[in-house]
Amino acid sequence: MLSKNDGFILLELLLSLSALFMLCTFFIPLLLDLNNQSHQLLRNKKAKQLLFEELQANLIEDRTGASYSKFHNGTEYKIYWLPSPLDGQEEVCVKVVEQTFLPGNEICAKPE
Repeated sequence: MLSKNDGFILLELLLSLSALFMLCTFFIPLLLDLNNQSHQLLRNKKAKQLLFEELQANLIEDRTGASYSKFHNGTEYKIYWLPSPLDGQEEVCVKVVEQTFLPGNEICAKPE
């Protein structure tokens, strides 16, 4: 007697695997891009925090002319003072060093 086989056939398995592959090819680049954007936002947030801390430290003591680097989570932040071409007042800049998949960034502000 022939028994009824209720398993999957090879064609159904191939169709489900190809659908899974198509979904992965769509969502994996989106997830990688989202990951890069989140890292870039974290780097910009840390750069603004260092800029604010430098401006606060300048209020307490005169720190103009000082330039140094800080490392945070494998990223180098260069902090330096530049003379402003318009009014002669110096401004502080924080430069985020470019990495492999993340572009560099520079934020500057004047003390008030």
